[in-house]
Amino acid sequence: QVQLVESGGGLVQTGGSLRLSCAVSGRPFSTYAMAWFRQAPGKEREFLATIHWNSDATFYAESVKGRFTISKDTAKNTVYLQMNNLAPEDTAAYHCNVASHPRSSIRSMRSSPGEYWGQGTQVTVSS
Repeated sequence: QVQLVESGGGLVQTGGSLRLSCAVSGRPFSTYAMAWFRQAPGKEREFLATIHWNSDATFYAESVKGRFTISKDTAKNTVYLQMNNLAPEDTAAYHCNVASHPRSSIRSMRSSPGEYWGQGTQVTVSS
């Protein structure tokens, strides 16, 4: 059984930074890409960023481009999300996602997430 465990969330002031981690266990299985999404209360789930597991290809939502950086450590089966210059509107539960099957483009992760989800880590940004 595949498990995704997020960590690194917490309370931060406006303008602060956080680094989220998502560790994947329960392998072996093939990984095509990993992604980060978030969901605030009363709002739809929002795609943030994705990274191809076997290359350095990344793709970001326009809303976080330049502030958030996705990275990975394949040896540790872990994906990260560095978040800078946080604002109250970034307050949400942040979830990582894994797609195991190959696709034509990692951009498809935005509208068609992978089959595995983590439980989420809460990020709260105070004004």
